[in-house]
Amino acid sequence: PPVRGESGGGGQKTFRTLLAVPAAATDREERDGEERLAVTDSQPPVDTASPVERGIFWSRELEEQVPPGFAAEEAAGWLAAARAARVASLERGGCGRSSNRLARLSDGSRACVRYGINPEQIQGEALSYHLAGVLGMQERLPPMALALVEARGRQWEPVREELRGSHWAEGAVVSLTRWVDNLTAVVAPAPWGAEAGAGRRLQPLSAGELVGLSPSQLVELVQWSDLILFDYLTANFDRLVSNLFSLQWDPRVMRRATSNLLRAPDGGLVFMDNEAGLVHGYRLLSMWDPYNEPLLRSVCVFREGTARRVAELHRRRSAAAELRRRYRAREPLWARLGFLSERQAELLQARVDFVHRHIAHCRAQ
Repeated sequence: PPVRGESGGGGQKTFRTLLAVPAAATDREERDGEERLAVTDSQPPVDTASPVERGIFWSRELEEQVPPGFAAEEAAGWLAAARAARVASLERGGCGRSSNRLARLSDGSRACVRYGINPEQIQGEALSYHLAGVLGMQERLPPMALALVEARGRQWEPVREELRGSHWAEGAVVSLTRWVDNLTAVVAPAPWGAEAGAGRRLQPLSAGELVGLSPSQLVELVQWSDLILFDYLTANFDRLVSNLFSLQWDPRVMRRATSNLLRAPDGGLVFMDNEAGLVHGYRLLSMWDPYNEPLLRSVCVFREGTARRVAELHRRRSAAAELRRRYRAREPLWARLGFLSERQAELLQARVDFVHRHIAHCRAQ
């Protein structure tokens, strides 16, 4: 059935590598003393029947079937309109926790307005959105902008009375996320789904088994590989990891919807509600990384573009710098929330480096 809200949770359970595909022998090149992924003209011909190229990359043909998500031009247009529009009404329900509201804007569009329990949640939402842009996967996240709550300001004047009943603090920064109709729940596919819930020892998924999957199953796995990598980098525990955690008291949880992940009518996955990422998640690494790391290791097939961006961020050691540059250029209210602390910036780079080493390990198998 259609899902109008978003779910949350927390959770984890250790397991072994699940989506490991035997890697073909490939060349490596050294640049500035750093090991990088190399794609040369001397690669062997690609088997168009295989969903995997060169051992660890989803095939180009398969990637072309992935739904486009929120195109950059479309997202930019919505963000400009939302920042200029007035909030015509605020409604309860449909946007997660009770402090959030569904806003109808004067331009006719709708947005979920998230009011964080503390500012770091809104900061995490905003920074996660722009990190997705750095990684080349922002099309999987609904367009998101920051807004300043000012009861007497032009944007909020039509809903002044509703604001009084919301208990939102004057001057608070909230996030506006584009509302998307007809989203449905997503149950984790194999190898992270019912097999995990059954408590069995999960085995690596072989290349031969991938060939036997339907095109729609493969297209979904392409998107899941990005999702798991993204959630590791942001230390987001409020999605698949939260479901895994719940296994300790609910053995059937993996047969249920994955937290904060929805599916659009065209089959594209929508990464919702990322406020646990980068800030809140980084404070809780000791609790969640024993589960986030095995989840990352369960993926040994990647989008080539994602792997290239990770390699470049690793080589240049520029993860925080590129995130800061993009955030400042595209979010007018960035200074209201600030950026990552020096320690958080170091953690982001360390996690990029870890992902890079993991990709190299998959390639070496």
